[in-house]
Amino acid sequence: MSDDPAASRRRSESPRPERSPRREPTARREPTPRREPTPRREPTPRREPPMTVEPIKSTRIYEEIVRQIKSMIAEGRLKSGDQLPPERDLAEKFLVSRTSVREAFRALESLGLIEIRPGEGTFVHEVSVESLIQPLALVMASGREAIGELFEARRLLEPIIAGLAATRATRDEVQEMERILEEQAKEIGRGRTGLAQDAQFHAALGAAAHNRAITRVLSTLIDLLAQSREESLSTPGRPERSHQDHQRVLAAIARRDEAGARQAMLDHLVAVEGLVLGTASRRRSSPRRPSTN
Repeated sequence: MSDDPAASRRRSESPRPERSPRREPTARREPTPRREPTPRREPTPRREPPMTVEPIKSTRIYEEIVRQIKSMIAEGRLKSGDQLPPERDLAEKFLVSRTSVREAFRALESLGLIEIRPGEGTFVHEVSVESLIQPLALVMASGREAIGELFEARRLLEPIIAGLAATRATRDEVQEMERILEEQAKEIGRGRTGLAQDAQFHAALGAAAHNRAITRVLSTLIDLLAQSREESLSTPGRPERSHQDHQRVLAAIARRDEAGARQAMLDHLVAVEGLVLGTASRRRSSPRRPSTN
């Protein structure tokens, strides 16, 4: 059966439905490459200077109390005779226990810095130069081999004292030394050693320096050398030589010649040391300096 030509024509002429355009396939995105983390730079090690250290030790509480009280005494904030506050008050000030304060008091008392008087309180003890020198005397007197060291100490101290006396001695002090040397000359004239006047001259010279600490140290050294000085002055001709040396020292002091006084005293000590220890041929005094006065 054939189709109707009109119908066929109508079908052919009827508009065909439009086809949706074909979508192009979406391009596949490539994954973003993962960035590798930047490597962290290690800091350049700092160069430290070579140091030798010791482990830090903890300080006991009472030792810190002792340190502070010693400091106050040294600085003059606590003076001889001052009474310290009671244990209870100090414990409150230091924020410590009374036991720590009590231990500090015992340590300070053993050092001779304070005095605990039962029923009265705790007082700052008078600290004398002699108490400081006494340990030195015990050590230096332990044997005769220490005599050389004692003479060395005298050579360091006495010329300085003579120099100080040349700048500080009063007219009365110079006259007192002159009187002592006159007495020494009389004693030697009677055939004696003049040992007593020898010691008096050195003591008067020390007083004229007006420095108690130095002169007390020197006094201790001279006392320790008493036997050797007596042996020295017992040598024939030595008393006269010692008197002459003293006169040269005093003459420099009287004319305010500091350098001359130092040199005269050094010459005197070197001569005495050489006589006592037999070192005169091995030791010489330093060259004389011309006087500027």
